[in-house]
Amino acid sequence: MSHLRSSAIIGGFIVLLSAALPVTHAAEPAFPTRPVRFVVPFPPGTTTDVVARLVAQRGGDRLGQPIVVDNRSGASGTIGVETVARAAPDGYTWGLGTTTTHALAHILSPKLGYDPVRDFAPVALLGDAAYFLTTNPAVPATNVQEFIAHARANPGKLHYASVGNASLGHLSGELLKKAAGFDMVHVPYKGSTLSTIDLLAGRIQLQITTIPASLPHVRAGKLRALAVTSRERISVLPQTPTVAESGFPGYSASLWMGVFVPARTPDAVKALLSRELGSTLGIPALRESLIEQVFEPGTLSLADFSKLIRDDTARWRKVIQEAGIKPE
Repeated sequence: MSHLRSSAIIGGFIVLLSAALPVTHAAEPAFPTRPVRFVVPFPPGTTTDVVARLVAQRGGDRLGQPIVVDNRSGASGTIGVETVARAAPDGYTWGLGTTTTHALAHILSPKLGYDPVRDFAPVALLGDAAYFLTTNPAVPATNVQEFIAHARANPGKLHYASVGNASLGHLSGELLKKAAGFDMVHVPYKGSTLSTIDLLAGRIQLQITTIPASLPHVRAGKLRALAVTSRERISVLPQTPTVAESGFPGYSASLWMGVFVPARTPDAVKALLSRELGSTLGIPALRESLIEQVFEPGTLSLADFSKLIRDDTARWRKVIQEAGIKPE
């Protein structure tokens, strides 16, 4: 065998061996290697903020890196959400998305600076906060059906409150009016504190808002809980029926919250975040802390969460159009 032929054979063997060996220098770096920013598009102290901070603390322990909550409030949450849409798609910027920011905002604001489907990838449903239907004890109704009967007997005379025009509480009331075929007048407030004062004084007859605002007054007997708007009863008031159980199957209206990342985030990173956040939500101590905030931890798969977003968008679009609701 000639020297040239031997060199060629050896060279070919080296090429084949090189192709078979793993290319270690091109391996993906570990994730995460630095702190994660968790954008919460609502002010500190709100239910959304408290939930995000509880999840961030436990989630950071699992990921081995701090998860830093960054409150970017304004414009019903859309300012902070737009910040996430424009962030680098590397997994180091998360956003807290809600029914308001991802199922309602683009219906009510056609010129929104982000597309809730195109610009984001959901990685975990954290859970949802139900709404309460509460009334003053002076109203002759101990359940939803009795309230509706009272409203039918007094057309146009009963008023219900929410925390604002086109808010989820407003839409929940319109959905109930449509389902039951009765009328009541919507009164928008700038916050649940003010509407609760008027409900206690009897100036309005019904309030539809998140549960913490009314719960102390219900427990004190100053307000009456007619129903919760969630699909299932809530842990803190298991004796209170859902609206669906009150004669309106399929009715539900809850403020769900989930974690989203920019759409072009690598699939491997999205899968890791989904897995780790799912495990985080399974921690018993965290679940107890969330329930104390009247927030039911999520149980849906990622596929079901994506379906929930699509279904809620279609459902609320129909309610908004039929009720002729316009943003202020």
